Amino acid sequence: MLLAADGLSNNKDQRVGEWAAANNVELAYTPFYGSWLNRIEAQLQALRYFALDGTDHPTHHAQARMISRYIRWRNTNARNRQLTELINRANVA
Repeated sequence: MLLAADGLSNNKDQRVGEWAAANNVELAYTPFYGSWLNRIEAQLQALRYFALDGTDHPTHHAQARMISRYIRWRNTNARNRQLTELINRANVA
């Protein structure tokens, strides 16, 4: 498994590196202001666009339900044109 570590440095605390080695995880260090290098950011941008932008959920539970609904929709509509275009725009970097 590859884990992007935005601005993470394990120079001070070796536990991160030890955990990664013990769990077969390779850390890919990215610059602090380089979130565009992290491929998951495109997926998170789609989540924000479709489930969170312009909303005012009354509770965290209501917000969690909306996120769950989006994830279920996302998994069944992976080839949706609007979703694909948004992710492709975010992946340009």
